[in-house]
Amino acid sequence: MNRLFGVGKPKAPPPNLTDCIGNVDSRTDSVDKKISKLDAELMKYKDQMKKMRDGPSKNMVKQKAMRVLKQKRMYESQKNNLMQQSFNMEQTNYTVQSLKDTKTTVDAMKVGLKDMKKAYKNVNIDKIENLQDELEDMMEDSNEIQEAMGRSYGTPDIDEGDLEAELDALGDDLILDDDTSYLDEASSAPSIPEGVPGERSANREGVLVDEFGLPQVPAT
Repeated sequence: MNRLFGVGKPKAPPPNLTDCIGNVDSRTDSVDKKISKLDAELMKYKDQMKKMRDGPSKNMVKQKAMRVLKQKRMYESQKNNLMQQSFNMEQTNYTVQSLKDTKTTVDAMKVGLKDMKKAYKNVNIDKIENLQDELEDMMEDSNEIQEAMGRSYGTPDIDEGDLEAELDALGDDLILDDDTSYLDEASSAPSIPEGVPGERSANREGVLVDEFGLPQVPAT
């Protein structure tokens, strides 16, 4: 059958905006290069005319420059048209892509909402509230147990007036602690005795000491 009727050609894929934009941009670049060449040619003719005197030769060069300038204007018009086409297609492509992204986002939100509803069916708000109430009761029981375990036994009753008097006297104790008169007494202690142990002698201040170096006690 294929021999009789032949094989149908595969259908070409539909036009793609991205590919079309690429083709138009490529054509724009080609036209831009032609304009650059014409600019260089115009500059050459212009330099020639500056060096030439008025006459037929200069007019001939001028005619060539005018013809090149017309071509340049034509290519510039084509370039502008191509750039506008590319811009329009880019805007269309952006809009299409935005719509696709919006549809993808909406589809994802639908799936998320479906999953959320399914998960919410497994959640019982009454059970959660009961659980919170039980936890609160257990915390209160725990606090009562801690207070009971920390209860003191046999503590004597203390008069609040005595406590206040003791509190007021705390500053006086701190002032007494700053008293360093005991250091003066320590510095005035008897000096080390001189002499051989076991013999009675006198220290540096002339105080009689016994065999142990201690001040002698007068006999009564």
